[in-house]
Amino acid sequence: MPAPAPLRRALGVLAVASATAALSGCAFLSQFTGAGEAQRDTEGQVVEGNESTDVFTLRVGDCLNDSGATEQVETVPTTPCDEPHDSEVYASVIMTEDDYPRQEAILERADVECLTEFEAFVGGSWDDSPYDFSYYFPTEGSWGEGDREILCVIYDPAGPVTGSLEGSAS
Repeated sequence: MPAPAPLRRALGVLAVASATAALSGCAFLSQFTGAGEAQRDTEGQVVEGNESTDVFTLRVGDCLNDSGATEQVETVPTTPCDEPHDSEVYASVIMTEDDYPRQEAILERADVECLTEFEAFVGGSWDDSPYDFSYYFPTEGSWGEGDREILCVIYDPAGPVTGSLEGSAS
């Protein structure tokens, strides 16, 4: 997922494209793969991680250990944010189109929306930040099952972090 600073956006998008190429059927498959949800407190924060959290149960604020994700993602490891983690879900974008847009259109929208949300989340410019972003997005297969959500994730190219990166530019 991480890439050298000058190329990080272009390669980050490509890495996410391959890392999340197929989310289709995840809800159905979770019945057979043992995927589930992380344990949450009454405020919805993860208090006990899960090595195979169903991607359709992820929420803004969840911390993930997803740096090893490749090609098709049905589950991702979640962990409490006060423990070392690779990334954090910081925004959710719901697409409203009826028909599946081309993947390029989804990636373009994700790049724009996640950048805007990134700057609001960290409280500063992406250009000045040591952090980068990536995203999970609907595939044609998951779109057919009703998936319309882009999940924006922030990460540190230098490696795992502990705690939330919210307001880190302040």
